[in-house]
Amino acid sequence: MTTHTESAQDRSAEGPEGLSRRHALGLLGTAGAGAAATGLLGAGTAQAAPLAAPAFHLTADSSGAPPVQGLHLTFGADPRTQMTVSWITDRPVTKPVVRYGTLEHGFGSSKKARTVTYVDGTSNRTVYVHHALLKGLTPDTDYLYLATHEGATPDSGTFRTAPQGRRPVTFTSFGDQSAPQVTWAADGSVGLDANSTPATKDIVTGIEQVAPLFHLLNGDLCYANLDVDRVRTWNNFFTNNTRSARFRPWMPAAGNHEIEKANGPLGLGAYQTYFSLPSTETDAELAGLWYAFTAGSVRVIVLQNDDNCLQDGGDIYISGYSGGRQLAFLEKELKAARASKDVDWVVVAMHQVMVSSSDANGADLGLREKYGPLFDRYGVDLVLCGHEHNYERSLAVRGVVNGSETLTPNPVSRATDDIDADLGTVHMILGGGGVSGTTNQKFFNDGTGKVITAVSATAGSNGKRTSTYVQEKAVWVGVRDVEHPYGFAAFTVDPGRHPGDTTRMHVTYYNVNKPNGDLSVFETFSLHRKRSDGHAG
Repeated sequence: MTTHTESAQDRSAEGPEGLSRRHALGLLGTAGAGAAATGLLGAGTAQAAPLAAPAFHLTADSSGAPPVQGLHLTFGADPRTQMTVSWITDRPVTKPVVRYGTLEHGFGSSKKARTVTYVDGTSNRTVYVHHALLKGLTPDTDYLYLATHEGATPDSGTFRTAPQGRRPVTFTSFGDQSAPQVTWAADGSVGLDANSTPATKDIVTGIEQVAPLFHLLNGDLCYANLDVDRVRTWNNFFTNNTRSARFRPWMPAAGNHEIEKANGPLGLGAYQTYFSLPSTETDAELAGLWYAFTAGSVRVIVLQNDDNCLQDGGDIYISGYSGGRQLAFLEKELKAARASKDVDWVVVAMHQVMVSSSDANGADLGLREKYGPLFDRYGVDLVLCGHEHNYERSLAVRGVVNGSETLTPNPVSRATDDIDADLGTVHMILGGGGVSGTTNQKFFNDGTGKVITAVSATAGSNGKRTSTYVQEKAVWVGVRDVEHPYGFAAFTVDPGRHPGDTTRMHVTYYNVNKPNGDLSVFETFSLHRKRSDGHAG
């Protein structure tokens, strides 16, 4: 059962304290902002503000207020001027608030948070998540913030808003992470979170080495649905990722393992509670499951694929749940993006895949049938996925191979180093986010792939509908990483210099290596296209 309780949603003008730069530095230094904040703020000579500064209620009250946990950021509808700060508690709190400002002007603004809850269906425990949407921010500007509630020591971070117009932008992406902590097994012994590895932690450190504007997390976030204690696993996930997600938005797509039994009508109640996302959906049951945002000249569209794929991969089979609303959203977004003189790049982030040459989950015919024609019609540049626990990318594809029963994507170029994005779409599988069950050792070596073309009408003995597979010639294969299981991609946009100029997206795929988690470059490539502001009309 998922319930939503709202409190103090309107923007607050409280707190005219206008903290000085000295106080801002001191509070961040004592609130555990970490190395990234230190790098932004510099060494300085600021004196620490007294911890008992009355404006911040830093002394715990006699009731023992729960601490601020799992601090994380997501973009609002306009990443240039909006950012949501979120944190978690295991009990109700009073006066949840975020105080924020710039280094020059201190914490002169504040925003009350709204509280959203869900009741975990296996433990009957209530989780409280507090979201403060900061508005009216200045584009391309560094901000400091403190999140707190009455009686709690504040936690803190920094972020940078998206730029105005065409400016260089870097973002990163991976999927299939899990959480790197231990939990209690059903028999009371100590066990690992489902699919946990050290890479789950190392990859977060890797993201911070790149320090992108934002990160795309392409589904199967923490695999809590497989654990005895789902609430603990989600907490472990945020405890791990807050090392990055407090400094830059982590924008998620829900995968099949976010579908949890007895957590809302679609099983996605936990996901929908933990993340406040720029959804335009008016149906509360569907809120946050698909959304879009623009950063620089990049329009990012995030989808929830269990609506449109065939495979049965969650605790509940929910194929078709939106009744076509997500597809209508997708087409509307794609059409608007390609009509915009401000958008050059269209990137789709989702979980399940339309291409795969690994003997794992396989490609999904449902996605090819529903998404393929739209991606072709509106010239999607990149599709970023997870689901297969390996790295693979396609050649540029458009249309399907003639006579193919599996709607095999048709390669339109053999280029792998410098790709003309006007010709077709590149699909990237980025499923090496830390999960234990890697599939890089399962690539087919005979030039084929497999495609799910149907599922059984009822569930089998494993509780899932059985997939029917058809083998295809994987003529679209571009590059695969057979040797390394873990890694992520970084994307940097060069916007060009004048209207109609060529814009480029430079892509680096990093391996996160065993045993120490160091990074190495597996490959680099680029895509190019003409800027949209050079077209007539």
